[in-house]
Amino acid sequence: MTESANNITRELDDGILRLTIDKAEAGNALDADMREQLVEWFDDASDDLNVRCVVLTGAGDKAFCTGADLRNQRPPRPRPDGAPPRAQGEAARLIQRGWQRLVTSVLDCEKPVIGAINGTAAGGGMHLALACDLVVCAHSARFIEVFIRRGIAPDAAGAWLLTRLVGIQKAKELFFLGDAVSADEALSLGLANRVVPDEELPDAVTALAQRLAQAPTRAIAITKAITNRALDHDRSSALLDEAWGQELVTTTEDMKEGVAAFIERRDPTFRGF
Repeated sequence: MTESANNITRELDDGILRLTIDKAEAGNALDADMREQLVEWFDDASDDLNVRCVVLTGAGDKAFCTGADLRNQRPPRPRPDGAPPRAQGEAARLIQRGWQRLVTSVLDCEKPVIGAINGTAAGGGMHLALACDLVVCAHSARFIEVFIRRGIAPDAAGAWLLTRLVGIQKAKELFFLGDAVSADEALSLGLANRVVPDEELPDAVTALAQRLAQAPTRAIAITKAITNRALDHDRSSALLDEAWGQELVTTTEDMKEGVAAFIERRDPTFRGF
């Protein structure tokens, strides 16, 4: 099943949901409608038992996502007489309801999300990639913290994400200098899980997605949630998360199947619930 809306393509096949940012002529930059479409489909993926894994990528071979499409912005609302061009709180609200909401929808999706990085991931597009649970890069892919080049501070949850992945000193270097990071360097820094030749990216991502689509989906959801929270907790809170996570997993059919398969000395067949 394939559908398209707001320059985003959605395809569901055999448990794998593929979301493709489809505006290659603009570097797959996202406008507000595209961001909201992605949020809607990531949220929907959590509720859909037919979805076992999500793959996020960009159309073409030049860019995964180059951040915000500044050339295609919504017109402002009518303003009362005497109102300033931008009222206090409007810019912060735009960030919170825009890119932060998009990145959060990836982090909070209850299905594993693979970022298939087919080209440049810059600015908010870099942070969108880093929000994915697993990142597979084409060899020609690169990451750029482009904000400093525009005279602005990072958004789209960048400081929260990047610092946890590479440490505070390296994060400052990437933010302050804005240099491009190659796929190989991204792998060495922990920004990517795998780097493959460009022509092998689709097959490598499909193989990984198929493996995840056959895994115990609810166990992955719990594992994702407690892992994402781990660095924000003290020890007692993290262990409480772990205990309740285990409690929830024991109620699933997949857990019963996993135990039965172990006892019967066979491979389990997980159904995702």
